[in-house]
Parts: sequence; C-alpha cells; structure tokens
Amino acid sequence: MDMDTKILSATQDGIASAAALLRQGSLVAFPTETVYGLGADATNGQAVAGIYEAKGRPSFNPLIVHLADATMARDYAEWSDAAEILASAFWPGPLTLVLPLRDDQGLSPLVTAGLDSVALRVPMHPAARRLLAEFGGPVAAPSANPSGRISATTADHVIAGLTGRIAAVLDDGPCTVGLESTIVGLTGKGPVVLRAGGLPQEAIEAALGQPVQNAQGSEIIAPGQLASHYAPDAAVRLNATSARGNEILLGFGPMVCDLNLSASGDLTEAAANLFGHLHQLNSTRRPIAVAPVPMQGLGRAINDRLQRAAAPR
Repeated sequence: MDMDTKILSATQDGIASAAALLRQGSLVAFPTETVYGLGADATNGQAVAGIYEAKGRPSFNPLIVHLADATMARDYAEWSDAAEILASAFWPGPLTLVLPLRDDQGLSPLVTAGLDSVALRVPMHPAARRLLAEFGGPVAAPSANPSGRISATTADHVIAGLTGRIAAVLDDGPCTVGLESTIVGLTGKGPVVLRAGGLPQEAIEAALGQPVQNAQGSEIIAPGQLASHYAPDAAVRLNATSARGNEILLGFGPMVCDLNLSASGDLTEAAANLFGHLHQLNSTRRPIAVAPVPMQGLGRAINDRLQRAAAPR
C-alpha cells in the first residue's frame, strides 16, 4: 500500500471530503475525545479489511462501531435496560458497550471478528460527531496506529504510523481524554468491564447502582484485550522510582524525571498525556522506566495500558 495520504481540516469542506472518502470505501483517520480512530464504512467488507491490512491487525481482534447517536445503536444490537441506563448517562462519551448482535444488522462480519456480539460507541468529539452525521452510517474505527503500537492522540502521530496506507487524516488537534474508551460487556448475566478506559469504573457502578465485575480469562471478545499492546519500540519497565543504565524515566507526581505525566499527580492530566509522552520518549530509542501510578479512577486505565506496553512481545 502506497497512497497519497491527505490531511483534511475539520471545516465543513474537510468533513464533507472525509465522509465522501468513507462512502468510496477508503480509510479516514479522525479525532475522537479518546484517541484518533481509523475509520471505514462498517457495512463494506472490503473497506473493513483495509483497516486490518493498514494496521497489521490480527483478524480475531474485533472493532468498535462508531455511531452518530444512541438511537442508531438499536439497529445493530439487542438493547437492554442496562444499555439504556449507561447510554443515557454516558453517550456521547468515552464508553463502548458490547451487546448481542442483531440478526439483520448489515455489518461486515469482519467488524465483529465473527463473534455474536458487537462493540458500539457514540463519541463526544465535535468533529467526530459531524463526520458521523455527514456519513450517515456506522463507522468501524480502531485506534489509528500500527497494531500493537502506541495509540495516536494527534494527527502527526497518525501520519508517522500510517502515512501512505490510508486515504486521509481529519486533523482537529490533540485528543482531550487521551485514553481509549472504557468497554463494558452486556452479553452475560451482569455488566463486565472488558477494558478500562477514559470513563472511570466508579462512574459506571454509580450509574448502574451495583458493582461491576472485571473481565477474566484470555478470550478476545473486545478491542484492546491483547496482552501486548500500545508498545514502544524499546523495553518498558514499570513501578520504577529511578532510571537504570540507559533508561529514560517517565514520572508521575512530584519527582525528578525526564518527562512527567502529571507533576501534580492529577490522573486526568496523566491520562491525556500518556500516549503523547510515550511517543516522545519512544523517539529517543532508549528503554523507558515508568513511575508508579495509583490504581484508582483513571489510574486503572493508565496502568492497563502501561502493563500491556511492558508485556513480552
């Protein structure tokens, strides 16, 4: 694959051009509040196959379908009371719901990786919502980066990883949340957090009025569950209080380090900075040591990404 990757601005003309490319079966990266997504028409099997090819993504790893509004979700999945509660509370926003797949939904089987469930999200980002409304249908969109590598939170990150492999990038600046969406599975007896993300688990439990379980086991039933993911080129060492040898130190809270996720210990700031800082440190080609991050609120999602980044490859 070697094409001219266009950079489109988030103007009316840019949005219209991006939607037209999607209708043609092309791949378009676009910003969401979480990370940049690599979009394709979710009903077009050839277009969806292009996502897997461009990213080098395993075909058993399902994709999230992005929708313009919550009403559209009922066209693709079996709805439930829990889905209604969570969608009403957190859509648009950084929450993905995995629901039983409807028989007559028209999505490419590649979107669901052959599973009988589908991951759905209504993003909050204004440019994403305008693009989805202009396109008028479901858009499959994993993170816009080579599979297993650091997620993209700016258009420059997308270009660095995927230029020549996709038709265009819709550029509307850096993402505000900076972590992928929280994924909640609603296909079993109770809600299960399949992936920690930009919406804290505590908020989900408060909305539902009950504790939420966390996924167990190795079965891949939602995006972001691969053991090795979000990985820089060099090794990553976690829970470090100082750098060793040639390492470069990514800090958290007040400490001496090369780059800090949040000097004040703010988890929201740390989440927004995580992938951008990893990209910056990765450019040094040195091993990365990472300071401890509290396992609470958004810290769960930050630690999830760091553990996958540090996993054996």
